[in-house]
Amino acid sequence: MTSTNGTPVALVTGGSAGLGLALVSALSRGGWRVVTDARHADALVAATAPLPDVTAIHGDVRDPTHQNDLAAAVGRLGRLDLLVHNASELGPMRPLADVTPDQLAEVLATNLYAPLGLTRRVLPVLRASAGALVGISSDAAVEHYPTWGAYAAGKAALDHLVLTIGAENDLRAYAVDPGDLRTAMHQRAFPGEDISDRPLPETVVPRLLALVTGDRPPGRYRAIDEPALQLTEVVR
Repeated sequence: MTSTNGTPVALVTGGSAGLGLALVSALSRGGWRVVTDARHADALVAATAPLPDVTAIHGDVRDPTHQNDLAAAVGRLGRLDLLVHNASELGPMRPLADVTPDQLAEVLATNLYAPLGLTRRVLPVLRASAGALVGISSDAAVEHYPTWGAYAAGKAALDHLVLTIGAENDLRAYAVDPGDLRTAMHQRAFPGEDISDRPLPETVVPRLLALVTGDRPPGRYRAIDEPALQLTEVVR
């Protein structure tokens, strides 16, 4: 995945918490340079300050100006070996027929339009680096869970976006379902319920990185199906 001409670079959206932070932490500590972002500046700084070689940029991934800032940070590093669209919007948890077009558009703005805009901005350097393109998906993208329709529609569309751009540009592209995880967003989907039985995001990171840094063909994968390689084996 990486060449011998420099330190590998990753861009991971939504890096202040959950799976995004787990990915940023693992990559950073594994010798990568990482660019990441989040909407809340204080949380982003607190999460990433202890990590080496992380460029943290506060902003809304839906904002074209912020997308330009992320692309500029990547440009200054001179390469992009991994682009991970992790930032997500849960949206309204109600029957899909009760979701208004404006509410669906709000979900798609984060889960679909932002990944398209950001990918377009960094595509030349991603192609030049023979990098991997990743969309963090969900089982909701292929199943039909009541009240999850807005989120599911965005994730299904993200799968197609990532895999189609990969096919059009001869990139290794992966739509990755990490499974149910113990995150703040998952807790919001189940208010008042105990989700402590779900695994922590850190547990799936080695599997996800084994996939995207290996030689698997492009496609849609579940992280639970990937071999549990040690992190040091897949990033160094």
